[in-house]
Amino acid sequence: MTRPPDLIDRAALNAHRTRARRDALFLHEITMIEVQERLKEVNRTFTAPAVVTPFPDIWQSALPGMKIVPDTEILGLEPGAHDLVIHGLCLHWANDPVGQLVQCRRALRPDGLLIAATFGGRTLHELRASLAQAEARITGGLSPRVLPMGEIRDLGAVLQRTGLALPVADGFTRTVSYETPLHLMRDLRAMGESNALTQRNRTPARRALFAAMAQIYTAAHASADGRVRATFEMIFLTGWAPDSSQPRPLRPGSATARLADALGANEYDLNGPQD
Repeated sequence: MTRPPDLIDRAALNAHRTRARRDALFLHEITMIEVQERLKEVNRTFTAPAVVTPFPDIWQSALPGMKIVPDTEILGLEPGAHDLVIHGLCLHWANDPVGQLVQCRRALRPDGLLIAATFGGRTLHELRASLAQAEARITGGLSPRVLPMGEIRDLGAVLQRTGLALPVADGFTRTVSYETPLHLMRDLRAMGESNALTQRNRTPARRALFAAMAQIYTAAHASADGRVRATFEMIFLTGWAPDSSQPRPLRPGSATARLADALGANEYDLNGPQD
């Protein structure tokens, strides 16, 4: 059986990341701060944390003793070595996102915690739609220009496949404003988030395409001051390595108290009196 081509061109992705600017990595900083806030809510002291990230400078001081692991297809994580693994906003560029989470799962000690941050499906939906409309108008066709990203329900299903206990998927959106759509595209290049899809069009795009895109984008998504909006959906996947100390759901029918009694409410038979 012929192996299908990878979705992501890792060589192109790595080249884009080497040109990233530290001052443009604000979404990675937001991720780091959000992870720290979530860890404050966990009644646990982690002694062997690890983070998977393409930008180690962001995470250097996040947690004492943290191991920095490069974002590669085969992660440098030893089995059972960590009580906390963070996958830091790079899962969307994985050719095998399930495999990435499984590798993180194997690196956890029993009752260890995984937090994986990634972009969700609403990310850059304005740019995606505007580029598609402009390209259809200019060339009569479409080519892959913006990375497809998972919806929260699909990402939650991916998390469940890893064998982690107590899996949770949640997220939020950040709206960022730019002077023009072209300023947004420059910022994406500075983030290392340029198009690295294997099936991308390798021919340089015509100037008319981006002019049309900017016109369409501005008409649909400009605010009163003329600046344009860009959406970034941040999704967080959380799960624990299974351990006997973790709570488990009761078997159906094993309850020893009624909900009505706990609530102090009257209980009525919806089927009416029985003969």
